[in-house]
Amino acid sequence: MTTGFEEATPSLLRPRGVPETIAWRGGADGRLTILDQTLLPHAVRHVVCDTAEQVWEAIRSLRVRGAPLIGVAAAYGLCLGVRPRRDAARGALLADVRRVAEYLSSARPTAVNLLWALRRVQARAEQEPGAGCEVWRAMLAEAHAILHEDALACRRIGEHGAGLVPEGGGVLTHCNAGALATAGYGTALALLYVAHERGRRFRVFADETRPLLQGARLTAFELSAAGIDTTVLCDGAAAALLASGRVQMVVVGADRIAANGDTANKIGTYAVALAARAHGVPFYVAAPRSTFDPQAPTGAEIPIEQRDAREVREVAGGVVAAPGAGCFNPAFDVTPAGLVDGIVTEAGVLKPVTAANIAKFLAEQDLQRSA
Repeated sequence: MTTGFEEATPSLLRPRGVPETIAWRGGADGRLTILDQTLLPHAVRHVVCDTAEQVWEAIRSLRVRGAPLIGVAAAYGLCLGVRPRRDAARGALLADVRRVAEYLSSARPTAVNLLWALRRVQARAEQEPGAGCEVWRAMLAEAHAILHEDALACRRIGEHGAGLVPEGGGVLTHCNAGALATAGYGTALALLYVAHERGRRFRVFADETRPLLQGARLTAFELSAAGIDTTVLCDGAAAALLASGRVQMVVVGADRIAANGDTANKIGTYAVALAARAHGVPFYVAAPRSTFDPQAPTGAEIPIEQRDAREVREVAGGVVAAPGAGCFNPAFDVTPAGLVDGIVTEAGVLKPVTAANIAKFLAEQDLQRSA
């Protein structure tokens, strides 16, 4: 199997000015380096992971975040978790692979890329007929392939969707689905990067994205670094902005897309989609094949992560909620497929968003990968 990574040069796979999010440094005895996104935009610092436990903590604490990037990190985390026993007999190593994969899968429940990547590395281990050390080398090669494929898929998403970006218009996005959320250009923001490279000029409006401010901290950080005109707004201002006529397109990422096109993304996305439909503004989702979950018939089957109430109660370490008040903190919501005008994938723009079109896309992508 080839990854297609050789089809593009490294300069095409990551926007200039945005820090590297993840890398494996060294060979079989290497270490996983990740960008600590909890410190952005005030500090750019990378942390090193040598164990599955460290990768689990990095995913859970949002040091590493974004559905595609979570998948890449988990793939390497599985390799790190079983590396101390890579010289064991094949059967013993495979049992350990299953145990560590189950552990890592508990880090966050909504982003399907986490499970997808773990299953893929586990399947590669089970397919390798050699001894334990050969099984482990095959796992690491698969993790490398997942990273390279994600970077290439992001670029292709950008190329397929750049033409949707309105010349001289406004684009609204929610949360962060850019280079910081992937191993490459990002998903939703890939459209903007490629359009910008091609000389198209536009303004981006980035919802702040409460409670953790991924839009204000991360999206504005990376778009500004790339020289793209960016304005941050409170989440509650999005509907008024859409009503004003200053936005001609909404594009967001996804953490899981059900078989019928219902899409889970950061909490607040559903409200943006409703407002966009009310004001006739097209609403697009951008995501690679790994974010689709054919095992979830509709959005009702997507598990929604409930996070710590302190994320709502506190801002920058200071308590802002009244004493004694409860806090409701789902990390995601589900936007019904009927509100999505199209899904931009590495194979093109999928529209209309129907179960039949999604099934066709998945079948074609899986056939291409197995070829």
